[in-house]
Amino acid sequence: MTKQAESPPPGDRPTPTAPPPPPAWRHWLWPLAILLAVGLWVALPGTRPGEPVKMDLTYSKFLADVDSGQVKAVTIKTNGEASGTLTNGHRFTTVVPVQLAGDQLLNRLEKNKVAVTASPPSASPSFGSQVLSWILLLGPFLLIIWFWHRLSKGAAGSMQGMLGGVGKSRVKAFDAERPETTFADVAGYEGAKSEIAEVVDFLRRPEGYRRAGAMAPRGVLMVGPPGTGKTLLARAVAGEADVPFLSVVGSSFVEMYVGVGAARARDLFAEARKRAPAIVFVDEIDALGGRRAGTSAIVSNDKREQTLNQLLSEMDGFEASEGIVVLAATNRPEVLDPALLRPGRFDRQVTIPLPTPAERAAILAVHCQDKRLGKDVDLARVARGTPGFSGADLANLANEAAIVAVREGREVLAAGDFDAARDRILLGRREGSNVLLPAEKEAVAVHEAGHALVAALSPNADPVAKVTILPAGQALGGTEQLPLVERHLYGEDYLTETLSVRLGGRAAELVVLGQGSTGAANDLAGATELATKMVREFGLSPALGPVGYPQGGSVFLGGGPAMSSRSFAETTQAAIDAEVARLLREAEQRATGLLTDHRAQLDEIADLLLKQETVDGTVVYGLLGAQPPSAHPTGETIAPRRVSVAKEPAVHRIGHAHAAPVPAPGQDRRPDPSPKAAP
Repeated sequence: MTKQAESPPPGDRPTPTAPPPPPAWRHWLWPLAILLAVGLWVALPGTRPGEPVKMDLTYSKFLADVDSGQVKAVTIKTNGEASGTLTNGHRFTTVVPVQLAGDQLLNRLEKNKVAVTASPPSASPSFGSQVLSWILLLGPFLLIIWFWHRLSKGAAGSMQGMLGGVGKSRVKAFDAERPETTFADVAGYEGAKSEIAEVVDFLRRPEGYRRAGAMAPRGVLMVGPPGTGKTLLARAVAGEADVPFLSVVGSSFVEMYVGVGAARARDLFAEARKRAPAIVFVDEIDALGGRRAGTSAIVSNDKREQTLNQLLSEMDGFEASEGIVVLAATNRPEVLDPALLRPGRFDRQVTIPLPTPAERAAILAVHCQDKRLGKDVDLARVARGTPGFSGADLANLANEAAIVAVREGREVLAAGDFDAARDRILLGRREGSNVLLPAEKEAVAVHEAGHALVAALSPNADPVAKVTILPAGQALGGTEQLPLVERHLYGEDYLTETLSVRLGGRAAELVVLGQGSTGAANDLAGATELATKMVREFGLSPALGPVGYPQGGSVFLGGGPAMSSRSFAETTQAAIDAEVARLLREAEQRATGLLTDHRAQLDEIADLLLKQETVDGTVVYGLLGAQPPSAHPTGETIAPRRVSVAKEPAVHRIGHAHAAPVPAPGQDRRPDPSPKAAP
């Protein structure tokens, strides 16, 4: 996608350009300065030290010649240098000590009838010595003035760079050159694309809507889990629309100076009015549209509230006839201010959920366009094995599969490459089973055999796809369950059997080894969380009845509040604890009973795992004399595996791995954002 924009309309600010390169003559400044210094040193004698005087006579010989009458005339300078003529006509030079050049020497010269001449001092110093004196005098002052000038100029430049764009919105404008992404590049999500396409159609052909009395929505808010393609849809809008598209990120309105966010909001909509009709896209709008503090709040963020108030007033300030539509994306709709979500501002909320199996297959086909696939690759099967994967997860899966193929020296991707890539994403890098001690390897085999056998014997549980004792990441083994269809409801029978499957590994250890181990820690945590939700939120406890105490937290990002206040009494908490313990005990008893009745099959599966390390699910059903399930019975109550445990193909983790809780049936069909793992 190109991010080059055309020149803005007349009256707009100029597009900033990079500074020009420095001129070539600047490289000659230092050589010229050196040549100038050498020339001054040669041309100005005052800048060089004086040459020593060559003496023909020493001072003592000079006095002796004076006394003997051999000196005819002498000229004495003020610096002690003396020159003259001898009686024989020869010239001489000598140096008279300044301390001795007094009346005594003059009387001595007069007595011997020597013509004495005094050389007067020069009337003014040389030009070189004057220049040197001024340089020494004014140099420090000039250096200080230059230094402070540079400091003030640099500070002004940095302040101008820091404050020059404070009130300008950091918006990317796509005018004539539109992005290459279109709706054809967005696989699935036909409902969401149709709603957004109406906005594009209105901006293209507003007359038809006006004749029918219809008005385009002022704002469309796209919400959904991370990685589902909200920003990709916005880029597709930019590619489909023949109108200017302004894109900005919500965090660009946040600045350290008060009032900057509001100024940038004004500038953003001013840009949109100049280019109207236009589309404004604000990504991660929760950064500036968060809920304002109420009257009970002790501290409020006035700077952020100013930005939100300005955004609200700007969205009220333009009419539908101006042709400005605001698109926004967020995965935290619960934190947005209610005034921002009311009709007249964001009229529509488009939910971008996790893709269905058919949509996942279409998304995989898009991401595999530039890859060579083998004949055994069935993208529909790969999509069925990736419940709960978002579009970004599927793109990562296709890339990891290509990496696996390259690592093995192949250019064609096989079905096994996608399986290895999925395990790499969900669990981590596979290790050899030799990292385990023999006793640990046997315990892991018994543990995973228990999970697989209980899952295969539970008619309402998801079918077993694969069992392995190869360590991956923090998991020492895994039992993989894949749903046959996309679930949208969880029945009580399904949840109860899920508890038994989660505790099947611990039950197998008790049956075969006679004791438990730390390998069931993750199973117990996941089962306890699921049983707690059954009692507290789902109303599946006869003791408490139809009551619900949801934990709360983010809609799409998961995680409840760090410190949540209980809305029930201590006696209710005691009843919840008792019911959770009852559900877990009953699930363990059921798993133990199934494994005891099928002890021979349990030992066979464990032996196969010790020999082969990985056993296919069809082998497990073959040992039980049953066919793998191919379809769910008609009318069975099921729920979205993509929402929780099947967020990844129901992979069980041993040790410190994380388990995904099960959401409430009948609630929104959003994915459970717990760490990727399952029983």
